[in-house]
Amino acid sequence: MADGSPVLHAGALLVATPRLVDPNFERTVVLVLDHDDSGSLGVVLNRPSPVPVGDILHEWQELAAPPGVLFHGGPVATDSALAVATVSPARGTTVPEEDPVGFRRLFDHTGIVDLDTPTELLEDAVDGVRIFAGYAGWGVGQLDAEIEEGSWFVVPREPGDVFGASPDGLWARVLRRQPGELAWVSTRPADPSLN
Repeated sequence: MADGSPVLHAGALLVATPRLVDPNFERTVVLVLDHDDSGSLGVVLNRPSPVPVGDILHEWQELAAPPGVLFHGGPVATDSALAVATVSPARGTTVPEEDPVGFRRLFDHTGIVDLDTPTELLEDAVDGVRIFAGYAGWGVGQLDAEIEEGSWFVVPREPGDVFGASPDGLWARVLRRQPGELAWVSTRPADPSLN
């Protein structure tokens, strides 16, 4: 991007700007899972539900990263589940020898898990799974236009962003570590009248 922001790609974070008033995305952090010439797809990282994973997908409870609940991934297909996981590197290396059955790598050690895969095939290979009800999706050029109009900041992710045990404060934490004006935005209260 011309302003020096990171290029949009799988693995980048979208952080809702104060201009974004859509209640589906207000103060959200979205992990981009796919961005190509057919559109973009991501999941909201900071909208945990009160529903334990085990209440819906009992067999996945043991692999669910803390806090062990389903997350609201976005407004699209909210009646379906999507699972994001990280795989463990082989001992003494930085990459796994081979991706496990049912896992499709998207970036680094992170990918999508097929929830129909028996968990015993994954339990020794994955470090954590986060399950999302629904996802965020954009048609061709739609997300680029929203970024251009100032609805999203595009920032790099850091370890702990995707599977952090305290997702509620993620929006402010991600902004606070950014340089310049973005760090200042992190101090803005959710209700501007409190300012």
